[in-house]
Amino acid sequence: LVTLFNFLTGLSAAQNYKALLIAPFNMRREFYARIAREADLARRGRGGYIFAKMNALEDREITQRLYDASQAGVRIDLVVRGFCCLRPGVPGLSENIRVMSVVGRFLEHSRIFHFGAGQQDPCDGEWYISSADWMYRNLSNRVEAAVPVRDPQARARLAQIREVSLVR
Repeated sequence: LVTLFNFLTGLSAAQNYKALLIAPFNMRREFYARIAREADLARRGRGGYIFAKMNALEDREITQRLYDASQAGVRIDLVVRGFCCLRPGVPGLSENIRVMSVVGRFLEHSRIFHFGAGQQDPCDGEWYISSADWMYRNLSNRVEAAVPVRDPQARARLAQIREVSLVR
């Protein structure tokens, strides 16, 4: 975290980050890898689940990779506050993708990403909280951060938020 702060304040060059996903340096590549892992797990019959909660989804490459993951059998739940360029529920393309919108008095701006990693417990897998939406500008042109959530109680709270967000 100190190296990220030093980069942001101009005191050092960008570094390699071990746990943080930092745009524009490694965030896009790391999200691609996690989506691909879920697709691989689904192809091998070991599950495959992605949950993402954000303000907007318009990045073409992320969208295409989500379509590919859906076609591999990954179950994908997206909660998108604003605009979403992905078309859910299209046979042969995105039938495993569901998109929910959060509007009205429950409007808020959290960004949560969960990659199930073939785990059975809904709190397991990889959890991130982030400043970035899945938008080209966020992943390619801005400095954004995604932080892994490792604390079991915090993961349980994020799982609760996920479940409440997905209630129709």
